[in-house]
Amino acid sequence: MLEICIDTLAGIDAAIEGGADRLELCAALAVGGLTPPRSLVERAAAAPIPSHLLCRPRDGGFRYGPGEAAMVADDIRLAAEAGLAGVVIGASAADYRLDAGLLAAWVAHARAEGEKAGRTLSLTLHRAFDLVPDPLAALETAMELGFDRILTSGCAPRAADALDTLAALARQADGRIIILAGSGIDVTNAGAILATGVPEIHASCRSPGGTPGEAEQRFGFQTGPSLRTDPDNVAALRRIIADYRTLNSTNI
Repeated sequence: MLEICIDTLAGIDAAIEGGADRLELCAALAVGGLTPPRSLVERAAAAPIPSHLLCRPRDGGFRYGPGEAAMVADDIRLAAEAGLAGVVIGASAADYRLDAGLLAAWVAHARAEGEKAGRTLSLTLHRAFDLVPDPLAALETAMELGFDRILTSGCAPRAADALDTLAALARQADGRIIILAGSGIDVTNAGAILATGVPEIHASCRSPGGTPGEAEQRFGFQTGPSLRTDPDNVAALRRIIADYRTLNSTNI
């Protein structure tokens, strides 16, 4: 399973062209992703592959007050009403453990909104997980809360630097919850990531999209070269996943 995170309308088309299995809808990928506008959500809802909505109201950490928690709840409702397949949520307590109380409330809200919309929303715990002091304990908490998957880099900035942790998470998950590995994954390290036993990969597959205009930089509308979802990068990663699956099927 290959999930591509996108933050533009062109990104949706490029991910589909390259063979993505699923989209994560974001804005501002430069800061790890924020909740995108309703207009992008509605476009993605018409796409031929499933889309999950990132519900993150601002950059920075994942401790949320009541107002921000209500914003995430509104985004969950938007995903259900728009017809998306799932949502991506996460929250930290003061000690960086998962905020189980707030997450439980959001999970219940997602179940209720999905039921009203006639669907079950898939629930992904996002990389707030990567800040926890004990990832194996947090995995059990995520399961108890009712999450379907955990998006994680193995508690390191880049997934390729946390292969042992990803392998430990995959072993402990043992099919009870999906480990979705992400952060810095590309064709150079995807094979090593898959070898940890994780069943899903998350990537942006972006490449530079051209030189920014002088006027745009002078006014602060753009700070450097833009990055765009590259269908060739998506396709190359898709081939690595397919080859890995074929190799392991042959070896069984």
